[in-house]
Amino acid sequence: MRRLALAGVLIALAGSAAAGSATGPPPAGLVPAHTGAALYAANCSSCHGPHGEGISPPARPGVGDLGGLGPSLADAGALAADFYLRTGYMPLRSPDVQPSRSQVLFSQPDLRRLVTYVAGLGHGPAIPHPDPASGTVSQGLQLFTDHCAGCHQVAAEGGYVTGARVPPLQQATDREIAEAVRIGPYVMPAFSARAISNAQLDSLIRYLDYARHPDDPGGWAIGRIGPVPEGLVAWLIAGSVLLLGCLAVSRRARFDRSRS
Repeated sequence: MRRLALAGVLIALAGSAAAGSATGPPPAGLVPAHTGAALYAANCSSCHGPHGEGISPPARPGVGDLGGLGPSLADAGALAADFYLRTGYMPLRSPDVQPSRSQVLFSQPDLRRLVTYVAGLGHGPAIPHPDPASGTVSQGLQLFTDHCAGCHQVAAEGGYVTGARVPPLQQATDREIAEAVRIGPYVMPAFSARAISNAQLDSLIRYLDYARHPDDPGGWAIGRIGPVPEGLVAWLIAGSVLLLGCLAVSRRARFDRSRS
């Protein structure tokens, strides 16, 4: 429930992103502003409260006709605000829709202003600054296999789990990966520094950077979409060879019988 609540933290908050868009007017229901406080007051407070305290059911109409239901932002911090807004996970069409990567509606200056303002509402975590160059690919592979590959596949191509789509990680930046590991967006579990240390996180990110453009020393990568299609192709090739071999043996046996 905590992760689902966090996913809804920025539903209305992200709506203000369009105010700083470089092209076109802001969508209906969004109000442009020039400071973090003004952006929040104009576009976010109707769902998250004037002081970021959140609004509980029953919900009232909020920004962009979304239900005025938003959790507290006191513990969201700069980390959660930065992640959800930079990935375009917010705004959502509905609080019941799974967040997914989409166009980022904030201009960079407005994004920084609003993230800074949200960070000042409480004592949430700061934006991480990973250093994958200090990690190792081998340790990162082991960590990813242990904690992530069950959902994302070992090649980080994404997939499906019960009730959710698992996104591919090819577009994720190093900072976004570090943020996601710490907050656990949507149904993804959050990993504390005790579960995955910052040094281990550097290695995990280094492996994901490598996985975007692996060496493929084994030959045909088959789109790098995981072991299942690789297994199917192997069975298809092996099965075809076995079938052709059986047909050849059968024909030779019939030929030998016809001559005897």
